Amino acid sequence: MDTQNLKAFVAVAEHLSFSAAAEQLHITQPAISKRIHLLEQQLASLLFDRVGRQVSLTEAGRTLLPLAQNILDSINMAKQAVADLSGEVRGQLKLITSHHIGLHRLPRVLREYSQRYPLVDLDIRFMDSAEAYAAVQKGDSDLGIITQVEGIDSSVSSRTIWADKMHFVSARQHPLSSLASVSLKDLSLYQALLPERRFYTTKLVEALFMRDRLDLKINLSTNFLETIKALISAGYAWGVLPDTMLHDDTLAVLPVTDLDSGEPILLSRNLDCIYHRQRLMSNAGKAFFDLLCERADPL
Repeated sequence: MDTQNLKAFVAVAEHLSFSAAAEQLHITQPAISKRIHLLEQQLASLLFDRVGRQVSLTEAGRTLLPLAQNILDSINMAKQAVADLSGEVRGQLKLITSHHIGLHRLPRVLREYSQRYPLVDLDIRFMDSAEAYAAVQKGDSDLGIITQVEGIDSSVSSRTIWADKMHFVSARQHPLSSLASVSLKDLSLYQALLPERRFYTTKLVEALFMRDRLDLKINLSTNFLETIKALISAGYAWGVLPDTMLHDDTLAVLPVTDLDSGEPILLSRNLDCIYHRQRLMSNAGKAFFDLLCERADPL
């Protein structure tokens, strides 16, 4: 069974699109169709239903997909294991991270890594932390650099790299910015702009408001922190952002204090590197993990 045909099948199955699969594999759409046709001839079964422009897996296709993914993973691991015997750091390294970490935390590390190990082909994908965690757990990525998630499975190893200090912020013209001290009760009077409720930062804020039995007014959620920053800067609402995004003068940091103790309310989240314990880590993966640890915040 030809591995190129299997790659074409997996790509079409994941995108449910022949054109998207062709783009991913850098070949033409007719070439993708030919590979799928050859594979279907080999297996004497149709793998996709094609109705108009809609593509869906047949029962045979659904049965083949996890087997094909395992075959391709095993081949890649075998190639990498043999290549690693030389001690060289080379080959492909699949990384997965969030847009925020990719923009504000990783550039310096990536630049240094590429200078040290020019023979490594970096494949970087961006998605939210929960999806990234699932991809690492599934074996679709070598390493994930994500915001901490709850309930880490025993199959996944996690190492905190950076601590992200978080701040309550508003536009400089927002009424909250004129207060010398801001309480959660003050915040509850105004609209908030936060990521979706499944995200760690929003859970932290919600827990504070629930503790004090206060309403948290969230009428709009977006998971892109750059969008949140832009909307808050325009005076739309208050929010919570990491200090890596507060190096300009577009936002005011709100001095939020606990109503009972009068102490400042400090929020933080961990940014972790995760990998699958049962997958063989390549020399390229080990080198990237070691560099991350070198550039990690002091424990």
